[in-house]
Amino acid sequence: MAKVAFLGLGVMGYPMAGHLKNKGGHDVTVYNRTEAKAQKWVAEHGGASASTPAEAAKDKDFVFCCVGNDDDLRSVTLADGGAFGAMKPGAIFIDNTTASAEVARELDAAAQSGGFGFIDAPVSGGQAGAENGVLTVMCGGDQATFDKAKPVIEAYARMVGLMGPAGSGQLTKMVNQICIAGLVEGLAEGIHFGTAAGLDMEKVIEVISKGAAGSWQMENRYKTMMAGKYDFGFAVDWMRKDLGICLAEANRNGARLPVTSLVDQFYKDVQAMGGKRWDTSSLLARLQK
Repeated sequence: MAKVAFLGLGVMGYPMAGHLKNKGGHDVTVYNRTEAKAQKWVAEHGGASASTPAEAAKDKDFVFCCVGNDDDLRSVTLADGGAFGAMKPGAIFIDNTTASAEVARELDAAAQSGGFGFIDAPVSGGQAGAENGVLTVMCGGDQATFDKAKPVIEAYARMVGLMGPAGSGQLTKMVNQICIAGLVEGLAEGIHFGTAAGLDMEKVIEVISKGAAGSWQMENRYKTMMAGKYDFGFAVDWMRKDLGICLAEANRNGARLPVTSLVDQFYKDVQAMGGKRWDTSSLLARLQK
């Protein structure tokens, strides 16, 4: 059993912290910007809550974090009352936020100066994956730090991999989101076309999902897409944030992302339709308007 802190109890962090406590068997202290959420978590899972990230991180072996963006991340780590000011030597900070590779490298450098480890560890699998403890975790950092962190991370994951040095986890998550964006748009267009052509799309999907066109998105989203249900999963606002990170990194490294750029604008259209909190499969709604 390790002494663990978790910063950020959103739709992902709340169940992830729960798995660290219940499945991992760790002593968990939580922090959330809205204190009532932390108190609710403690009432449900036990453990303790803290009033600041620094208080949560003090004397902990591992400190996890899952917040909104780069600015939120800097706020809970580097600002006054941030976790980095309280991390003990040899502890490890594990960041599950989907953020930029730039901020990951910045925090890794700060951690090294403070005498503790850092792993950027964004996740894939959505809210359902977090609730079921079957997330895929893409890590950046040094091998020794990763080896210590991996058994603890596995409390909420089915796959944990080290992708390279600090920032590599975030870069891998960008690849993940680039691939998903194209897949969802392709699925939306396929359903839209097939419906317009008068095909029975249940029969179509049954056949093509077993061939080269098959994907997780097809298997798990086609029924709800055809039913016009977009009230679960990964929100459009979050996807646009992630694609913005991808496009900014592409500007830095010279990669060309024409499809990603286009799908990002399609999601902008969905936002304008009032679909900011719809899940990412709502690209079909844009084609049907």
